[in-house]
Amino acid sequence: MTGEAKEKPRRRNRRLLLAMAAVAVLTLAAWLWGLVWFTWQLPTVVDEPDRTTDVIVVLTGGSGRILEGIELLAAGRAKKLFISGVSPGVDVQALMRNAPNPPADPDCCVVLGYQADSTFGNAMETAVWMRENGLHSLRLVTAAYHMPRSLLQFRRAMPDLEIVPHPVFSENFRQEDWWLWPGSASLIVSEYNKYLVALVLDRRAGLPQ
Repeated sequence: MTGEAKEKPRRRNRRLLLAMAAVAVLTLAAWLWGLVWFTWQLPTVVDEPDRTTDVIVVLTGGSGRILEGIELLAAGRAKKLFISGVSPGVDVQALMRNAPNPPADPDCCVVLGYQADSTFGNAMETAVWMRENGLHSLRLVTAAYHMPRSLLQFRRAMPDLEIVPHPVFSENFRQEDWWLWPGSASLIVSEYNKYLVALVLDRRAGLPQ
């Protein structure tokens, strides 16, 4: 084999490596741009704190969410409180135990959902319960960093319902300068990646578009 014949495969390999490197760089740039966009979407305030809805929906999984839902119920923002993703064996009385302002009769207005173990499950569980009870609007209570993915999945599961976001701001999560705090940065990146996955997988799972 001549020197020129040997050089041709080398040139092809170099071009392939350069193309792969270019794709990797563009993919990383797109991911980083999306991460910045995602952080801009995180709520910093509750936009409509006084608006009433048919029900308050709380997604378990973070500190302060259930207490916030109970306070909203006490303030008359809805007549029902639905808590989705409750662990088996936990009852209403246990959840009300540490609440500063629990309803006098929780059984009349607090409903627990035990079927969900993910945000997708929260959306599907809530959609079924809303439909069974003929309800048309909800106030969605979850952590601020969790709100974009929650809204994405809830709006796909319930496209005809009115959903009012109500973010909860944890003292342990540094939202303004999250990149300076390893725990907050890890949480943001993890939630952003889950959001990207939800964009694709929810379609395959049959959620309405």
